[in-house]
Amino acid sequence: MKKFLIPAAAVLVVAGVAAYFALNRKPETVYRTARVERGDIVSSVSATGNLAAVVTVQVGTQVSGTIHKLFVDYNSPVRKGEVIAQIDPSLFSAQVEQTRGNYLNAQATLQKARADLVDARRNLERNRQLLKDGVVSQSDFDTADNRYQQALATVKAAEGSVAQTRGSFSQAETNLRYATIRSPVDGIVVSRNVDVGQTVAASFQTPTLFTIAQDLTRMEIDTSVDEADISRVQVGQLVSFTVDAYPESRFTGQVRQVRNAPVVTQNVVTYVVVIDVDNKDLKLKPGMTANVSIETARKENVLRLPAAALRFRPKKEGKEAQAEEAPPEQRRRKKEGGQQVYILGPGNRPVRVAVKTGISNDGQVELVSGNLRENEEVIVGQVTSQGKKSGGMGGPMGPRF
Repeated sequence: MKKFLIPAAAVLVVAGVAAYFALNRKPETVYRTARVERGDIVSSVSATGNLAAVVTVQVGTQVSGTIHKLFVDYNSPVRKGEVIAQIDPSLFSAQVEQTRGNYLNAQATLQKARADLVDARRNLERNRQLLKDGVVSQSDFDTADNRYQQALATVKAAEGSVAQTRGSFSQAETNLRYATIRSPVDGIVVSRNVDVGQTVAASFQTPTLFTIAQDLTRMEIDTSVDEADISRVQVGQLVSFTVDAYPESRFTGQVRQVRNAPVVTQNVVTYVVVIDVDNKDLKLKPGMTANVSIETARKENVLRLPAAALRFRPKKEGKEAQAEEAPPEQRRRKKEGGQQVYILGPGNRPVRVAVKTGISNDGQVELVSGNLRENEEVIVGQVTSQGKKSGGMGGPMGPRF
């Protein structure tokens, strides 16, 4: 019996030792890598905005009345000076006739007053001569002089009445002209806000009847750029954008204006950037939402790093992590040393390489300097044999207990 117990005990001891080392074996670490490539890199600023005509004119009316006729509709091309609508002119025509009659009557009154003034002047001169000859008395001369002064005042009053009625007559004629609505520019009608028979009132403010886009072959985008990115946006930069109506197409434009006035919305500061757009094929329409990408910098045929490589830091665990812990002053000097990436060195261990970067886009960064070559692999993440992935900064929920 003892012959069988001794081998069995030996087997159990060996199995226990093997199990102990298996359970306490450090998990194998696998690093995910990506290549350093050569190519073009474009840095851009993203924003959203709305398309609009460069010049949009709102056509209104300065007189009140009922819409009598409409000569244009939506999308109608119009020329400057073309009649596009008419307000019922009946009341305005009557006012013109009435004020014309008052004006003519005032002119006749002025002519009569001037005739009386001429007669009073002759009578005054005659009495002045007779007074010298001693034929008339001073009282008769004073009466003639008083009549002359009254005639002169009557002429002044008549002239004022003529000026007043002439102004009323001119105003009535102007209102009659305003009853005919004309296009102030060449363009296309993009909005019509009235119908025939509708009454418009211009008592307090001018009502808008039509909106005319002067030239839809040239449009603009008013975008809102965040204050963190506005320093990179300059006049003349190239722009590409898409609209929901044509998701397969990409349109181009150019920055025309960077406005200095801030727009604050819920404590978020943005600035308006105006972009010129060529719309010769008239595919773009006012009001469309544009997803804009403003090209702020471009480099061609340069080395490019994956942006994830700059964020990667090797994950240390247990005693090894404690041994790698550096004093605060040493960590500060290391941080001030600049950017760094990691490559695989001897023993499949990460080796730090100091780099200097330039412009970047969403996924790649320009490599300005550093001991890296084209097609060399840099570490972008790590995966343990237990299936944990890491970018070198630890898990979001902290260590497991």
